[in-house]
Amino acid sequence: MTAFVLFGTFFLFMALTVPIGIALGIAGLVTAMYSSNISITFLSQGLVTSTDNFALMAIPFFILAGEIMGKGGISTRLFDLANVFVGRFTGGFAMAAVITSMFFAAISGSGPATVAAVGGIMIPAMVAQGYDKKFATAVIVASGSLGIIIPPSIPMVLFGISANESIGDLFIGGIVPGIFIGILMMIWSYFYSKKMGYKGVDEKFTFKKMFGAVNRAKWSLLVPIIILGGIYGGIFTPTEAAVVAVVYALIVSAFLHKEVKFKDFYGIFKNSALSSVAILIIIGTANAFGTILSMERIPQVIADAFLSVSENSTVILLMIILLLLVIGCFIDTSAAVIIFTPILFPVALQIGMDPVHFGVVMIVTLAIGFITPPLGVNLFVGSGISGVGMPALVKAVIPFFIVLLIGLFLIAVIPELTLLFL
Repeated sequence: MTAFVLFGTFFLFMALTVPIGIALGIAGLVTAMYSSNISITFLSQGLVTSTDNFALMAIPFFILAGEIMGKGGISTRLFDLANVFVGRFTGGFAMAAVITSMFFAAISGSGPATVAAVGGIMIPAMVAQGYDKKFATAVIVASGSLGIIIPPSIPMVLFGISANESIGDLFIGGIVPGIFIGILMMIWSYFYSKKMGYKGVDEKFTFKKMFGAVNRAKWSLLVPIIILGGIYGGIFTPTEAAVVAVVYALIVSAFLHKEVKFKDFYGIFKNSALSSVAILIIIGTANAFGTILSMERIPQVIADAFLSVSENSTVILLMIILLLLVIGCFIDTSAAVIIFTPILFPVALQIGMDPVHFGVVMIVTLAIGFITPPLGVNLFVGSGISGVGMPALVKAVIPFFIVLLIGLFLIAVIPELTLLFL
């Protein structure tokens, strides 16, 4: 009955469009008042102590670095570089949009931030090139999901903390899957563009243009190298890497690109603070929510239920993926990672999955939630940028949803894609 009160209250307030962090907190409070075994004081203490974690400090710093670089002209430079390589091919602008999103994903660690930063430039450029606005928006919305797959990734930080696994290993494990899915999106964009007659730009490839584009984008391209190289090389921790990313972003945007002015910093810090606070509230309330689940032994009940259905590891993995796909439609990615990692991680270990492989599969699955209604954050961001109505955008993004599902399935059944560099 306690579990019913907990989940019933949570979904009731979600249906009333209460912010998810508040809905989680209210659900925990109501459940504590209902049950004599749960102390309200214990929940309030857990709300604070759950955010008292050194690794969590990486989140506000990665958010801040992404905000700074997003204002620093990085998107234009990355697109120019991608366009040099693929712009002349059929569907070149669409493929360049995917590549630009992949590059920006290696900086922001956020799906909606990737859509906002890349979409504002790429959607008008694609429309001017003759692309249908619905398809142009769908390309950006879908490729923005790569923001939490390609490292650095905020949900990977949360999974690492929740599962007590190496955040650095998770970052390394996300590289190949992220690139792999990006390539699948580019392949679909090419064939769709060929069908619709979207030609490339009438410019020949020259090494002069290539080196010029690389030179203009060189400071942006160094960000993922510094972050991942520093972590993997043992120079600094993921949290320290986030701080280094902020300092580097400030230097590049303010002094090298010279596109961030002193007056811009108020807005940058304000947006970063609001985003960070929202995530930290979710982390605190989701942790309290998860604590109640553990006290009621709900994770063990769910694990036993999965294992009672089948002993085949592939079948169980597919069941987990299906559950996460549904969860991603209704629950914010950060909250889903914190709540369901303690529930599903033991099941994954029991069927013999590598912890890093499971973490990446979980993140990729939840990333699809960015383009699936009713939550679908990327859909709302993309619709706001382009003006395309939500029903039309959902229809346009369906082929990319299928591409993401294909990529997810292959990543799930081929662990080597994740573990190649580990």
